[in-house]
Amino acid sequence: MARRNDPVRAIHHTHSTLRERIVEHVFVGEALRGLWRRGIVDVEVLRAEFDAHGYDLVIGRGDVVRHIQFKTGMAKRPGKVSVPLALSSKPAGCVLWIHVTDGLELGPFYWFGGKPGEPLPALGAAVPRRPTRNRLGQRPPRVNHRVIQADEFERMDTVDEVLAALLGDLTP
Repeated sequence: MARRNDPVRAIHHTHSTLRERIVEHVFVGEALRGLWRRGIVDVEVLRAEFDAHGYDLVIGRGDVVRHIQFKTGMAKRPGKVSVPLALSSKPAGCVLWIHVTDGLELGPFYWFGGKPGEPLPALGAAVPRRPTRNRLGQRPPRVNHRVIQADEFERMDTVDEVLAALLGDLTP
């Protein structure tokens, strides 16, 4: 197992944006392949250039449209997760926290969301602080975010489980 000061681990920190993009692409590929294998091809995937409105990806099938906020981490499970309030304004927003290994293998997955077509469950009142310090050395509150506690996420071991949570019925 790699240690925190290991160069393999360090790349995850120094290139975290690249890592997030790779994870998104791999997840989308795995999701589309899983749907393809089921004979489901009537799916749309839209990617946000940046998540100013609380989501990274939109996936839709029929009348089900999901706005997904991706989070990734190398911990065994998520800790406290900061979620933009804007995600609550989407018709069926959700958060998907994906465990990644040093080699960017995905899973397990941790889900926070309602059933297809249902809004994001109520977010708590806890306001997170910025992860980085400002020029004054302070970590001000992120007033447009709320904290989801680790125990509010549901563990899912496979992409198929995630697809069922996202889209519901997976029959062609």
